[in-house]
Order: sequence, then C-alpha cells, then structure tokens
Amino acid sequence: MWQRIKTAVILVIIVGIAMFASQTPILFAPLLAIGVIISAHEWTKLMPKWRQPALFVLLVLVLTLVSLIFKVTWLFWWAASLVIWLMALSWVRAFPTHTNWYGKKLALMGAVILIACITAMFYLWQLSAWWLFYVFLLVWCTDSGAYFVGRKLGRHKMAPNVSPNKSIEGLAGGLVTGLLVVVAISVFKLQLTGVSLVAFVSLSALTILASVLGDLFESMLKRRARVKDSGTILPGHGGVLDRIDSLLSATPIFALGFWVMQQLGLIVI
Repeated sequence: MWQRIKTAVILVIIVGIAMFASQTPILFAPLLAIGVIISAHEWTKLMPKWRQPALFVLLVLVLTLVSLIFKVTWLFWWAASLVIWLMALSWVRAFPTHTNWYGKKLALMGAVILIACITAMFYLWQLSAWWLFYVFLLVWCTDSGAYFVGRKLGRHKMAPNVSPNKSIEGLAGGLVTGLLVVVAISVFKLQLTGVSLVAFVSLSALTILASVLGDLFESMLKRRARVKDSGTILPGHGGVLDRIDSLLSATPIFALGFWVMQQLGLIVI
C-alpha cells in the first residue's frame, strides 16, 4: 500500500507540473508523447500475439503527433472512439460468451482509442489546464465513491465475468459522488443556468458512466489476454493503461460533447 501511495504522489506531481507550470506545450506535449508510447506498447501485450510490436507503437506515435498538429482530425478520432465505446457496451455484457472482438482488429481499435484520448487531453488542456483537471476530478471522485460504497453496500454484481468486485451499488455511489462535484462546479464556479446547466450536467454524467465503461473494457481485455496488469512500470499500480483506463473513454467523450456545447453557444470559454 505504501508503495502504491508513493507512486501516486509522484505521478500527481509530474502530471501537475506538466499541466500547470507553463501555458506552452513544452512540458505537457512530451508527457503525452511518452504516455502514448508506453500505452501503445502495453496494448500490444493485451492483443493476440503481435509479431512487430515496435511497428504498432511507432505507427500510433506518428499518427498521434500528426493529429496534434492537424487539429481538423480531432473530431474524427473522438467520433470513431465513441463508436468503439458504444460497441464495447455489448462486448462487456456478452463476455465471455462472445469474444469475436478479440483479434487483429484490436490493433485498429487500440490506435483509435489512444489517439482519441491524447488529442482530447491536448484539446482540453489548450482551452485551460483546469478543464482537463475537471475530467480527472470526475474520474477520481467516481472511482473513490464507487470503491467505498461498493465495499460497504455492494451486493449486486455489475459485470461479474469482467470485474467481480464491481457492484451496482458501487456504480450508484460513484455516480452520486461525481455528480455532487459536477453540480457544485456548475452552479458555484461556472454559474451555469437553464439549458447550459442541464447540458453540462448531462455531459458530465455521461462522462462518468463512460469512465466506468473504460475501466470494465480494460479489465475484460486483460481477462481475455490472461494477464493481471497491462505492465509493471508503475510500482504498486501496474501499467500506464491500468491507470488511464477510465480516461481512455471519458476524455474523448467529454471533449466531443464540450466542443458541441461550444458550437451551440451553451458554454463560453
């Protein structure tokens, strides 16, 4: 436990400095590049035997860098990842009866998911580091609420074949905890009202639910690949994918919804 706490503190410091120390991407962009390299490498371990993992990592890195430069591609990646996450809903529910998603197509899915997440993070960070922090906060509060409520009151399993320890009660606890943060920030910090308030709270609630799906998807993928963790680079935590699994789904979905709200004039930066 102490090792886990130390690793978490170090991660928070590194990410916090990269996000807030400079308004230029001189610190944050390299952190994203390192993150996508490690995540892509870990993804190859979760796929069926991949003969050239370095080629996949290089391809994802190049596509990510190109996408960060050409912003017009961002909406494509976010929308493509949304399609994958919608399909993942049925995959999680049908596991382990149906696993036809497990195959070479995971390479394409992995590339889309990782690029969508990184570009969404960069988009939100460019608007303000606090918007990206807001998504992090949603995920952290949801995870914490789900853990403590599920531990005390959990009776009904949410997806026993994927993650036996997660319960419906825990999901409800996480959702309530996250929404308390959402409402507090929406009303007292952003001072939203009317349609803007409803839209923002709805988007945040959808982001919370998406974060749970991302967690379940990675758990399902690890079970199918018969591995405990995606990697060992983070002592006490496993791999990078194990730490950002919820963000893989939550970040691009929030970014896409937030972009739509901006276009409709429901929120002004």
